[in-house]
Amino acid sequence: MKKILLFSLVTFVFIACGGIKKTQQAVNTGNYSNAIENSLMNLAENKDKKRHQPYILLLEEAFEKYSQREQEKITFLEKDENPANYEAIYNSYNNLKNVQERIKPLIPLYIMDENRNAEFAFENYDNDLLDAKDQLSEYLYDNASDLLENATSKYDYRKAYDDFVYLNKINPGFEDSKLKKEEAHTKGLDYVRVGMLNHTDQIIPARLEEELLNFNTYGLDNLWTEYHTNPLSDIDYDYAMEVSLKDIAISPEQVSEKQIIKEKQIKDGYKYAIDAEGNVVRDSLGNKIKVDKFKTVKCNFYQFTQFKTAQVAGIVSFTELKKQQVLNSYPLSSEFVFEHVYANYDGDKRALENDLVSLLNLAAVPFPTNEQMVYDAGEDLKLRLKSILSRQQFN
Repeated sequence: MKKILLFSLVTFVFIACGGIKKTQQAVNTGNYSNAIENSLMNLAENKDKKRHQPYILLLEEAFEKYSQREQEKITFLEKDENPANYEAIYNSYNNLKNVQERIKPLIPLYIMDENRNAEFAFENYDNDLLDAKDQLSEYLYDNASDLLENATSKYDYRKAYDDFVYLNKINPGFEDSKLKKEEAHTKGLDYVRVGMLNHTDQIIPARLEEELLNFNTYGLDNLWTEYHTNPLSDIDYDYAMEVSLKDIAISPEQVSEKQIIKEKQIKDGYKYAIDAEGNVVRDSLGNKIKVDKFKTVKCNFYQFTQFKTAQVAGIVSFTELKKQQVLNSYPLSSEFVFEHVYANYDGDKRALENDLVSLLNLAAVPFPTNEQMVYDAGEDLKLRLKSILSRQQFN
């Protein structure tokens, strides 16, 4: 037990020292953010623990160096007077403010060996942050608006959309950025016209066609693709998707029969044990000893299997309409098997195992119609179509 406790203590100290060493290394290599994060995480657990004292000193040092570096970076970028630097300036002010706000709840942090509280030169960055946000917002708005107005490809619209999304994140409701974001999204969409063709000699159930083409049920979350099963006249479609069913094969209704002969020895009462001389054997109390009697029972078991299959095969193809060029084609196939087993018997049912007896409670059922078989095969077809849609990338 002493060895276990000693090992646990050594392991604990090693882990603790390893964390301090890594944090010191982060400071030494200029990774101040990582050093601040490690220090805050340990001090938030318990800032008054003696073993956490090194983290206070490391946090003090890392914060000072981090603040100095970020301020120097901001000064340099502002002197450069390049609008492309607005985002970096905004992020730096935002990071400085956030670090301060995370340290403040822990203050005061007392350094025992130096008999003092840790010192942090906090500054109020609110005005600087607001100015930087305004500059960045104007820049993003102008840049995205220009891109939206002069776009030559869907990629341009999507880039404008990303800028408007970011703008609404840092400055919600800035001018009409929300409306322009929606406009950029609409113009950046790939519109896909969807159709279904039946090249088989079977009638496709109407509800199957409806469900196959109901893309809302597929759970697809594609920001830049919109499928239309009922094409709109005012939309210039980019692609066509065609679900073409080539073959539907339905087997005849089949009933197969199998006979199994079962025999089993079962208990059939008892008799008294007899010794070699023909006398009844008794136990120590004088009671006659009973032994089980067995007899062999036999049963003819007749198992019937109802069987019918439906196979649906086709192709899903995607065509770029402007070039009239087929992009991809995928095979689409599915099978549904109807199988029902029931049974009856002739003879002594006690000869049968439990799994066979359970079949005796079943009877023949009506075969599903061809339409129902095709529909049931379509349930799997929907899963396969969903997989194809998930893989298909237009741009």
